[in-house]
Amino acid sequence: RECTMKTSIVFLLCISVFPGFSQGRVVREDETGFAECNVFFSGQVPPEGFTEPFHVKICQQYNKEPRFATLYSTKDKIPLYSAFKFTKRAQSEEENWLVEPQIDDPENDLHEMVHEADIGGTVANLGANQALTSDYVGSGYERGLLNPSLLNEKDFQVATYTLTNAVPLIPALSKSWHRDIGKVVEQALIPHCSKMDHLYLLAGAVPSRVQIKGKVTVPESLWLAACCDAPEGWSLGLVKETNDENSLADLTVRELEKQLLPGVHLFKGNCGKDKQSQKKREAVLQAVSQIRSGEQVGTNNEQETKENGLVRRVAGIIATPFIKLLELLIYIFVELVKFVFYFLWLVVKRVVGTILGGVCSLWNGMVSYLKAISMVLISIPYDVGRVIVNIFLGFLQIVQDVMSLTYRILSIPVGFVLHLAAFPYRSICAIPSVLQDMATGIVGTFSLVIDATAAVLHGFYYLAWHILKRFVPKGSSGD
Repeated sequence: RECTMKTSIVFLLCISVFPGFSQGRVVREDETGFAECNVFFSGQVPPEGFTEPFHVKICQQYNKEPRFATLYSTKDKIPLYSAFKFTKRAQSEEENWLVEPQIDDPENDLHEMVHEADIGGTVANLGANQALTSDYVGSGYERGLLNPSLLNEKDFQVATYTLTNAVPLIPALSKSWHRDIGKVVEQALIPHCSKMDHLYLLAGAVPSRVQIKGKVTVPESLWLAACCDAPEGWSLGLVKETNDENSLADLTVRELEKQLLPGVHLFKGNCGKDKQSQKKREAVLQAVSQIRSGEQVGTNNEQETKENGLVRRVAGIIATPFIKLLELLIYIFVELVKFVFYFLWLVVKRVVGTILGGVCSLWNGMVSYLKAISMVLISIPYDVGRVIVNIFLGFLQIVQDVMSLTYRILSIPVGFVLHLAAFPYRSICAIPSVLQDMATGIVGTFSLVIDATAAVLHGFYYLAWHILKRFVPKGSSGD
């Protein structure tokens, strides 16, 4: 329990020190559409037809605000599309790549996007359902953003640098894609939409059978669907084949939907209806055509330069291993820097935990001390009352002993006086009894003398009779 409290306090301290957390919230199945990110879709209704069980809806947030929405394929480990709105062209591009822990571990407590190096084994099966930075290292591909960072500023731009918004692209194609989308949005789409806030953009990728490191699918084409949901609205689709970095085909949204999964409908509301301003759409297509023409001219010049620069090509081939080695050294340096910062974070976490543990122990000691003092203060009146009662009971016992002793001392002379006073009475009363006893004794003695005398005489008589009877001769019978 104390450990949980410490961890919570440390996490709150981290939030207070680093307030700019990115949060790519995985939308639950019981939520409608993309939840709070429905604002990036026309009529707040996401595209229909993407119903595979490995499709995951992500509401990309930063600083507790929704920035764009992404439908991610955990099978191909790339986004199928990202829905966004143009905010303002970025002034600078600072890459800070993040991963989404809940895609690999839905039961994890990390509800926000974090740096891959900062996860530190807290996410189970990391990389099982999403691409990681290590998947791109040494593959010849780079992380190409579907929602380009250059079309966003400030917090919107920071939120784009997540691997759930990236697909594997060769460097030249990634550069071409971002350049084309930037020019089309700024020079063709924005100027012909009366309300910029009503311009809805969908940038997507069509998976191929090619994978890097047998894990992340390389797209076979990239597409952009735009809709101006305004009174004079219009919609447009663009496709770039990944095997031709200079390709950029325009088509209707209906035609684009047929190239995607069966039953797909990208837009609802006015964008999904046929009643659109044909004039506005033609103006947009003309601007797109001008942008495409400028790219083709530049391409021809580049081809001519390449044909005339055989020495430069050979030099590039020779320099490629050194460039790769430099990239590897830079990657190792970046990883070492990440490791150092992660180690410092662990040290700070341990120190803060120790300090918090000491504070908790000190707090518990103070609470115990105050509790003991309170119990002593509460027991003082009780002890005083018990002492007073014992003193009173002792005083009563002393009074009782004094009275008992006094009674016993006083009882000795009283008994003696009573016995002394009763002696004459008892002596006088005993005289008749004594005289009676004496008379009884005298009479008895006299009677005993008479009885003894009579007995002696009788004896003598009896003896004399027998003697006479024996010695005197018998006479006549008449005598």
